[in-house]
Amino acid sequence: MHSDLVLLRELIDGSPLIGAAPGRGKPEAVIVRVEAEVGALAPSYRWWLREYGEGTLGGVEIGTVRADRWDDLTADGECADLGGLWLSEGRLTFFADQDGGERYAFVPGGAGQEHPVVRLDPLNGEEERVAESFAGFLAVWTARALGLRDGPNPSVARLWRSTPGVSLPNGVLIHGPHTLRERNETFEIGRYAPGWTLVGDDSGGSGFFMRHHGRDRSSVYRLGLGAVGGDVAEYGERVTDDLMGWVAAGCP
Repeated sequence: MHSDLVLLRELIDGSPLIGAAPGRGKPEAVIVRVEAEVGALAPSYRWWLREYGEGTLGGVEIGTVRADRWDDLTADGECADLGGLWLSEGRLTFFADQDGGERYAFVPGGAGQEHPVVRLDPLNGEEERVAESFAGFLAVWTARALGLRDGPNPSVARLWRSTPGVSLPNGVLIHGPHTLRERNETFEIGRYAPGWTLVGDDSGGSGFFMRHHGRDRSSVYRLGLGAVGGDVAEYGERVTDDLMGWVAAGCP
């Protein structure tokens, strides 16, 4: 799934974990030169470089590219320092957590395709897939920083691993970690529909709800936000049991 760059910008600008300011983007020529050495960069990471250029996550610098590091691009040896990025054994590392010493890297992909992010174990080098894109990586970290864990249920967690929410032309909005809690508190979902989470809305007065407890945490229901109360499944309309597929199809 492609990352929603509008919501990604909202996430970056509103996340308490991410330190970045727009207007410091890297020139296209610099990015193209790096891609000539390491291959195509993931779209959402490439967008970050053009829009923000540099920044921090939890106070730790996120890898970037620099115009004054050309000599390092062709450095001999296993690793090449690209100005905050490290290329080693086919993995482009862009972030290292200071607390645990864990490194995070892109798995190479084709041009125009998002590249999954893996965590590299500092002891044995084993990989664990943590996100499907750079945008998803930022969303997952923000969700955990806000006390949302990976998401209110597995379906939303899977979506956030790709994109921090989705905004579609038909008005459907699926919330990212930076807005989900505020929207649920605004409509007092915990009070009127305990066990349910408002995961989005249709911009027409109805919300999309999913359970965060129980057996069925994959079904999505539509219900008017003024009619929320009790069991959403009883009063609402079930629209899908596949959130990712439904969103990818444009939420018909």
